Amino acid sequence: MRIIRKTWGALLLAAASACGRPGQPTPGTRPTARAVPVVAADVASRDVPIYLEGLGNVAAYQTVTVRTQVDGRLDRVLFTEGQQVRRGQQLAQVDPRPFEIQLHQAEGALARDQATARDAELTLARDQALLRKALATQQQVDDERAVLEQAHGAIAMDQAQEAAAKLQLDYARITSPIDGVTGIRLVDAGNVVHQADPGGLVVITQLDPIAVLFTLPEDDLASVARELRKRPLEVEADSRDGGQKLAMGQLALIDNQINPATATMRLKAIFPNPDHLLWPNAFVKVRLHLTTRPGVLVVPATALQRGPQGTFVYVIGDGDTVSVRPVEVDSLAGEQAIIARGLSAGERVVSDGQNLLRPGAKVAIHRAPSPGSVEVGASR
Repeated sequence: MRIIRKTWGALLLAAASACGRPGQPTPGTRPTARAVPVVAADVASRDVPIYLEGLGNVAAYQTVTVRTQVDGRLDRVLFTEGQQVRRGQQLAQVDPRPFEIQLHQAEGALARDQATARDAELTLARDQALLRKALATQQQVDDERAVLEQAHGAIAMDQAQEAAAKLQLDYARITSPIDGVTGIRLVDAGNVVHQADPGGLVVITQLDPIAVLFTLPEDDLASVARELRKRPLEVEADSRDGGQKLAMGQLALIDNQINPATATMRLKAIFPNPDHLLWPNAFVKVRLHLTTRPGVLVVPATALQRGPQGTFVYVIGDGDTVSVRPVEVDSLAGEQAIIARGLSAGERVVSDGQNLLRPGAKVAIHRAPSPGSVEVGASR
């Protein structure tokens, strides 16, 4: 019995010591509610640019396969692979001697027929004079006039042959039809080339300016067409991961049909490309600046919560306590949400840390960056 009494006494003493420890609630008092750490953001009123985003494919503004227009031996290749060339710049030379001979033949035939025509003119003039003196017949005059007209016809044919020979000689001098960059040389000097050769001599692509073809949902057709009628629409081309801005250009056109298989429309934008950051067949992320919404209320998109009654946010009120506020969201713009109803400029909302919140909870606030400092770039 004595041992049992000592044991109960030790337990009571231990319990009393525990009740008297610092930081432990004393009997008859309620624990103090701990503030929940959250990130807060202001409801801001500002102009918000609206972007439509899509995946695009870079295409050369122009692509030309340079081919010979005459048959012959390729004497010289005058370009370097990957070289920037200008329109009219000579790229290669086909052996010109056969075409020079054709030109000389045409020039000789022209000189011969011109001499024949002059002789026919003199003969006709003499016969007309004799006819007036009744020393020649009308038949003779008519015959000489026909000979002269035949000579004039021969001259016209000779002139055409001369022009054709000059054209062939000009075709033997192969030039670039556009400004662009040469590709890999397909034929070396010394080979005999023909007009019917399938590969050509070289492919030239125009890289500045350059085009980008991209797609958007067909639901955006009306808004894009409406804004395009008002003004040129700016388009930004970024790297495929969106981490690097490559070029700024303008929307050129909307394709004339919708793809029924994907319910998308195709668009074409043109970009200045002096540094050749855009390359044909590369994939890029495209951001079309559709419009700018003036003076709208924005909050971070992370502030939005969804519940059985719809979308709501936690609003921070007096005493750093939170309340639930239903909101109507107009649209999303990147990391920002445009609010149609439910909030006022200057209010504070919880943008992170909502998991532990309940209506009336006290919060310890950490400030988020102002919405005005965040670039908005996204699709509606």
